Amino acid sequence: MTTAEANDAIRCFMASRAGRPLWPEEQAEYERLLEAWVAAVRRDLAMAA
Repeated sequence: MTTAEANDAIRCFMASRAGRPLWPEEQAEYERLLEAWVAAVRRDLAMAA
């Protein structure tokens, strides 16, 4: 997953749940998406170095 793809996935995920707290399984999915985003950012930084 690219940084842009991960960012879009997070935005879509959160937009569909705006205004309410995340359920436990949704929190787990959100954390998975964040981990994918962090991994993509690290890859981008490593490639730029």
